[in-house]
Amino acid sequence: MKLSTRLLFVILILIGFACGPNAKEENQKLRDEVIAIHDEVMPLMGKLKSLEKDANSLIEEIEAAETVDSVRITDLKALAYDLNQAYDGMFVWMRQYETEDGELSDEEVKSYLDDQMVKVTKVNEDITAALEKADLLLRD
Repeated sequence: MKLSTRLLFVILILIGFACGPNAKEENQKLRDEVIAIHDEVMPLMGKLKSLEKDANSLIEEIEAAETVDSVRITDLKALAYDLNQAYDGMFVWMRQYETEDGELSDEEVKSYLDDQMVKVTKVNEDITAALEKADLLLRD
């Protein structure tokens, strides 16, 4: 009985070592995917601010005109807001993102990275949607 307990203990340790590096590799792959999503839209940050400025300038022009198009102004204000929120969303995400695992277990790291994947995907979607909206509203 004592031998089988030791054997079971050794087998569990071996399984732990066998799974350990694989979990770390999977977590690194997931971290790389999170960063890839970030890297896809990070170069667009300047464009967001530039388009926000364009929208605000257009609002001023329309307000100065003799006939004010209040629907257009409302649309442009919403666009400027969306562009600003998308911009801010990236930096909020970046400030809270942890690049080091610290003392977390592999399972905790995976859970953290899964959560970060959801957050950075939302940032990506917000930026993409704001840019598409700007393309439609500022095309004129």
